[in-house]
Amino acid sequence: MSQGTLFVVSAPSGAGKTSLVRELIENLSGIQVSVSHTTRARREGEVDGVNYHFTQTAEFEAMVERGEFFEYAQVFDNYYGTSKSAVQARLDACQDVILEIDWQGAQQVREQMPEAVSIFILPPSRDELERRLAGRGTDAHAVIERRMQDAVSEMSHHKEYDYIVINDDFTTALEELRALILSRRLTAGMIRERHAPLLEALLS
Repeated sequence: MSQGTLFVVSAPSGAGKTSLVRELIENLSGIQVSVSHTTRARREGEVDGVNYHFTQTAEFEAMVERGEFFEYAQVFDNYYGTSKSAVQARLDACQDVILEIDWQGAQQVREQMPEAVSIFILPPSRDELERRLAGRGTDAHAVIERRMQDAVSEMSHHKEYDYIVINDDFTTALEELRALILSRRLTAGMIRERHAPLLEALLS
């Protein structure tokens, strides 16, 4: 049966992952970002089912016990996780799905779905990454330093991914990300699955 492709996209904070994926989704049909479950409180302006699926802690833990997550993690006092059934439903509908998750989540997903395509986004340099993390210059040096340490730790896992996109020029990085998605759709296996009637008609 024809299915979509699951894309796992990871990056250190400051690499521009969220902006790239948002722009990609707005300009490429047939692909969506998976909406995660979380136990944290909803913030002003957030919409349940759009930003997150806001879930009570007891229900989240019950979902973990039932094995309903591709991946999940506890960040401080809150849980975050990716629903297997929600992702699979979209894949079964021939929709490509992007998971924006860290390297630990990516490892969990690959264990359950080895055919997932993984992409790591890197900054062009440590200096540029630090500049982006510094933002408006309102954070203390110690905060920025900790963010840099976390980013370097995250980047050390780039070898675990299938593809790497370096976000130096945003437009170029976006084109490369788009090319990766489209090239996957054009593999012989995908064409045979999605256009079986056409191939049969051509050869009959």
